[in-house]
This record gives sequence, C-alpha cells and structure tokens, in this order.
Amino acid sequence: MNGSVVVLGGGSEIGSALARRLVVGGAREVVLAARDTGALAERERELRAAGATRVTCVDFDADDLAAHPSVLSRIVAEHGPVATAVVAFGVLGDQSRAERDVDHALAVVHTDYVAQVSVLSHLANLLRAQGSGDVVAFSSVAGVRVRRANYVYGSAKAGLDGFASGLSDALVGSGVRLLVVRPGFVVGRMTEGMAPAPLSSTPEQVARAAVRALAAGKRDVWVPGALRPLFFGLRLLPRWLWRRMPR
Repeated sequence: MNGSVVVLGGGSEIGSALARRLVVGGAREVVLAARDTGALAERERELRAAGATRVTCVDFDADDLAAHPSVLSRIVAEHGPVATAVVAFGVLGDQSRAERDVDHALAVVHTDYVAQVSVLSHLANLLRAQGSGDVVAFSSVAGVRVRRANYVYGSAKAGLDGFASGLSDALVGSGVRLLVVRPGFVVGRMTEGMAPAPLSSTPEQVARAAVRALAAGKRDVWVPGALRPLFFGLRLLPRWLWRRMPR
C-alpha cells in the first residue's frame, strides 16, 4: 500500500482494528488523531507489532470544527500521500437524557453528524487535490430506519448515511473513493453493559468487512451482510409495531 493510513478518532476500537488490518496488508505509516493522544500508547504498540514503521499521534478534537481545516491540511502535508482516511469518531449518547436535556441531544448530533460532515468535506477536497485515496465512513443500521428507542443517535446516523452516500457518488471519477460501512450492534467499549442485539458483530469483524470491501472496490458494505435484506423487510413494518422495536 502506497501512502499513509489516517485514523480520525484514533482511540476507536473499530478504527484501530481497521488500521491494523491495513498495516498487515502493507501500509507502513499510520497517523492516529484523537483528543487524548496520551491514551494511544497501546494502539501505537499494536500497530508497530503488526508491522508499521512509523506511527504518529496528532491532537484532534472532532467537535472543534474551526480547527478541522488546519489539522487535516497539516496531516496531508506532513504524512501524504494519504492512502486511506478512516473517520472513526462518534458517540452513542444517552437517549433518556437526550429526551430531557436538549443540550445533550444537540451534542450527540453535533459529533455524529455535523462534525462528520465537516471532516468528510475537508478530506474530500484534500484527496481530490491529491488525485487519489480512500475514505471510510461509519454509518449504522440505526440510521436506516430510525427507532423510537434511540432516535437521537439514529437520526444523526441517518443524516450521515445520506451525506456520505451522496458524497461517495460525487467523488466518482475523481480518483477518490468513499466507502460507507453500515454495521449493526457492535459489541465493544461503546456498548458495554448493553445486551447484544441479534446479528451483532465485533470491531474486528467490522474491520475485516471494511478491508474486504475496500479491496473489492465497493462503496458500501453492511456488517454482517444479512442485515441488508433484513432491513429491506423491516422498512415495511407498520409504524405502530416499529415504535416498539428495542434499541
């Protein structure tokens, strides 16, 4: 793989797992961008053990929209060309709290949608200028049909899915490709303490599916794949029944 791997949300389990698989596949330079770079030591060790020769940690606050252009431009200037940019930050939020606390609802939507739109737009422009590169964005089946049980998070993912899908189409012919990954329930740190839903996956399984999709030249992938036909059918459920669906 020619070029660096950039993970925006370097502490993410899925982002880290994807970076490791890309390193095993030949990438040698990785940039981990996160708010708390001091917590990335273990991630850095894992990447070096997998074969990375250079791992750089960069301060990055996804919610600081004004800083996005300078942070991303500096990463591309200092670590380009970028082979793969992984946008892996996000929050689950607390649905019950969001229904009482408007500021919390806005914070979830800001991180999971507004900040994603900003980062993806800046990355698209930078990689267009480079003339190549892959971008990986993580949507969710929660956004395919928003459920009452997690509608704040789901609505943000619905917006992100629509934006990323449109941007992916807009990038056709530019040399840049955007892969939209739609996992179901992922068993990991973010969902700790929650009962796994049917057809759950792990960060490693999501990363493996994303790498395969990149290698196959795909622009979207569901994880696991059985969720695609399942949600085609779930879209047809009457609304009175759908609102009773669990998270």
